[in-house]
Amino acid sequence: MNPDQLIQLQGITKRYGTGDAAFLALRGVDLTIHRGEFVAVMGPSGSGKSTLMNLLGCLDTPTSGSYRFKGIAVEDLNKDQRSLLRRHALGFIFQGFNLLARTSALENVELPLLYRGYTRKQRHAMAREALAQVHLSDKERNSPAELSGGQQQRVAIARAIVTQPDTLFADEPTGNLDSKTTVEIMDLLRTLNTERGISIIMVTHEDEVANCAQRIISVRDGLISNDVSTRKNFPS
Repeated sequence: MNPDQLIQLQGITKRYGTGDAAFLALRGVDLTIHRGEFVAVMGPSGSGKSTLMNLLGCLDTPTSGSYRFKGIAVEDLNKDQRSLLRRHALGFIFQGFNLLARTSALENVELPLLYRGYTRKQRHAMAREALAQVHLSDKERNSPAELSGGQQQRVAIARAIVTQPDTLFADEPTGNLDSKTTVEIMDLLRTLNTERGISIIMVTHEDEVANCAQRIISVRDGLISNDVSTRKNFPS
């Protein structure tokens, strides 16, 4: 595998159900994503884009085909091994923020660190650094209810990057935000991509959001129907 290749899919299929109830969500997907790319995945409801993202994020396994993540054969990993891969290499951002309501921003960001053996002092320091990167140093004691939607998503992004992953998966990260806040969140994601070299793979149904990516992949009927580069240069 080329060292510049982050992800390589070959002949990926995903089947749900059996017999007459069987449904083929992915029908033989071939895809290569390079380290440092910012990729948007688009497609109508039922197109297979969510199934594709679940497979890329190691949340599910293909029915057939090959998935290599940094050279690792993901389809050969068991559930615990996939969990370790997610924990150490991937970060996730969701449309609904998924913050704990009765805990502070700092405590929410610390959550991924709790199972890694860090001391309380180390967790605080790492969480504060992550909050600083999303420009929320002054909100570390606030609960989610005391934050705007955009601020809550920034906390969620800080939580996703606190473990220093090299790849972020973003599922409709601006779906609950107004247009002004959407611009702010996309600017933040582009900064993480260009300045920190974090690879970002994002599902979105919004053309304006997708156009912030370097590359737009369209999924239809379980296959990649279009793959367009919007920017030629990857971050170094």
